[in-house]
Amino acid sequence: MPRLLLAALLLLTSALAYADDALFYVGAGITRNKLSDITNSNLSFADIDHTSWKALAGVRPLSFLGVEADYLDLGTGSGSLFQPGSGGQSSTHSDAKAFAAYAVGFLPVPVPFLDLYAKAGLSRWKLEGDTTTPGTAGLFAFSRNGTAFAWGAGAQVHFGAIGARLEYENFNIAHTNGAQVISLDAMLLF
Repeated sequence: MPRLLLAALLLLTSALAYADDALFYVGAGITRNKLSDITNSNLSFADIDHTSWKALAGVRPLSFLGVEADYLDLGTGSGSLFQPGSGGQSSTHSDAKAFAAYAVGFLPVPVPFLDLYAKAGLSRWKLEGDTTTPGTAGLFAFSRNGTAFAWGAGAQVHFGAIGARLEYENFNIAHTNGAQVISLDAMLLF
C-alpha cells in the first residue's frame, strides 16, 4: 500500500511539473445562456435566459492549436401568453441543448500561465417547445434540431494541472435570434 501511495504521489507531482505542456484537458462550467425570439408557425414561445452548465474536453497537440468538444445545456424558459378567443392564458415552455466541436487557435502571449484563444466549428442543437391552455394538454408543440456554424473567444489561466477560463460562444438556432453563451469553466490538464 505505501508503494502504491508513493507511486500516485510521484505521478501527481510529475503531472503538475509538466502541466504547462498539457496535451489533454477536461472541464465543466457554469453558463449564462440567452436565446430569444423563439417562434414556430408564427406562435411565440418562452425565451430562454437561464443559468445552466456545460462540459468540455479537448486536445492541444501544438502550443498554438487545439481541438475541443463542448456539451451545453442551454436551459429552459417558461412564460404565459394570452390567446384571444381561447378563453384565457396559455403557458409556453422552451428547452434547448447543444453539442459543439471546435478548432481552437491560441495567441502567443508572453505570460506563461495565460492563454487568449478564439475558436470556430460546428454546433448540433436541439430546441423544443410547447404551449398548453387550461383544460388541454400540449396544444402546440415542436421539436427541431439542426447544425450551424459556431464560434467563440476567451481567456484562460492555468497553474500546474488546474485551470480556469472565461469565454463567450455564439451559434445560430433556426427560428430564434441565436444562442449567446457566457461561461466560467474549471479545467483539469493532463
